[in-house]
Amino acid sequence: MSLQATDTVEKLRSMACRMRKTALAMTLKAGPFGGHIGPALSLMDICAVLYGRILHRNSSNPLWENRDRFLLSKGHGSLGLYTALAEVGLISQEEINAFETPDALLSGQPVMCVEKGIEISSGSLGLGLSLGIGIALAGKKKQRSYNTYVLMGDGECNEGTVWEAVMAAPHFKLDNLIAIVDANGLQSDGSCTNIMDMGSHEAKWASFGWEAVCVDGHDIAALLEVFTSPRKLPNAPLAIIAHTVKGKGVSFMENNNEWHHGVLTQAQYDAALQELTVQPL
Repeated sequence: MSLQATDTVEKLRSMACRMRKTALAMTLKAGPFGGHIGPALSLMDICAVLYGRILHRNSSNPLWENRDRFLLSKGHGSLGLYTALAEVGLISQEEINAFETPDALLSGQPVMCVEKGIEISSGSLGLGLSLGIGIALAGKKKQRSYNTYVLMGDGECNEGTVWEAVMAAPHFKLDNLIAIVDANGLQSDGSCTNIMDMGSHEAKWASFGWEAVCVDGHDIAALLEVFTSPRKLPNAPLAIIAHTVKGKGVSFMENNNEWHHGVLTQAQYDAALQELTVQPL
């Protein structure tokens, strides 16, 4: 790896670490409302890579027509989106501090505010990919150069609407559509395998005509490579199956479904903060 590439990885790793710290602070400040901290920690590295390096944006014009679109279909991972938007200057510290307060911009589930970088309202699972198809198809018809990224959960993939969308995207030759499955193995009610065993996500998406690849969703260098590598299937959408750990970075939250949504005490916050460093997680 070149010195420049190493520097990029370290910067993105530091960004993801700051995002985790910010998400913890937001959850603590929310008091009895708490937050979906576990599902957000699993996708922090993915969002750091996207917002720190991959997405084409115009920071002075968030409504730029050719901006890449990022859709958080897994709405309960909102802390991952909000902290990334704060890192790139679209959300202010004041708005971060007001998380989940009455009439605040940032609620537990995202509410569309495009000028702040929140492209869609989400929370009802299974809808984001269909919206992404519409946005990607519009880009094709209008001859725009933007890509559309849709981040989903593996539990979300139990929804039938997901597979209708998976079937449609290759039909429309949407090579400007990238689906990312945050495959942390858990959903709100327990293990994804026990609730609805999906088998191999890579094989399933590929069988519908997607270019499907697997990656360690916490390996910054590997994520960069998978987002930037030349495509192997012409005219095909890309599915990235990112294997992650729910609650990543905080030992007492990792793979612990009690933190799907939780209320942080000061002592828990202090312990979690102490664990987080800019070193590889």
